[in-house]
Amino acid sequence: MLAIFKRETGAYFTSPLGYVFVAVCILTSGLWLYLSAIAVGSADLTAVFQFMYFVLLIIVPVLTMRLMSEEKRQKADQLLLTAPVSLFGLVAGKFFSAYTVFLLGVSILPVYGIVLSFFVKISWMTLWGNFVGLLLLGGIYVALGLFVSALTENQMIAAVGSMFLNLTIFLLNTLAAVIPIQFISNILRSISVFERYRQFTLGIFTLPNILFFITGAAIFMFLTARVLEKRRWA
Repeated sequence: MLAIFKRETGAYFTSPLGYVFVAVCILTSGLWLYLSAIAVGSADLTAVFQFMYFVLLIIVPVLTMRLMSEEKRQKADQLLLTAPVSLFGLVAGKFFSAYTVFLLGVSILPVYGIVLSFFVKISWMTLWGNFVGLLLLGGIYVALGLFVSALTENQMIAAVGSMFLNLTIFLLNTLAAVIPIQFISNILRSISVFERYRQFTLGIFTLPNILFFITGAAIFMFLTARVLEKRRWA
């Protein structure tokens, strides 16, 4: 797993992709920080974190689109699948490499709060709730993107497919609000990613919500391993 992690992480920074991802995170969050907080004299960073939800919905698929699809396109996947590494190690190595770049991109957000704290009073519980929620959300985004990338050899299809699924899981909460059948509405609301993320933005930490995000990421990693298992014996 460690060898896969080092190789994939290095690949992000021997190409512009890793740098572009981090730059986009810093520029978009900084712009929204100015518009929603500094320009109006507010110390509440919740709007910044909620805005980043939508930014990451779009740019994380770009980060993950090449993880599996590129090797499949180059016909190098069979060599990788027959290497002396478990499927779990392969999937985990690729997941954590992309997640590391994700962390580099969003790590600027707590810095904003620290800087603002010198001038205004900050609600630290809300700030760290937002940040933890974003970290957990990123885990699902990265694992889902990895799964979609394993299904195709076309990077553009992998990116668009991941964006579509990210948007779908976001809209579950909206869909639940318009469905008249109560038990279906409750099911959709219970698996709504945005609804659980929104609770973190309010500074509400609950174990079920934390486990929801961890389990969601683990499920997509498991599905990725099953796709690779099928390809190994194909």
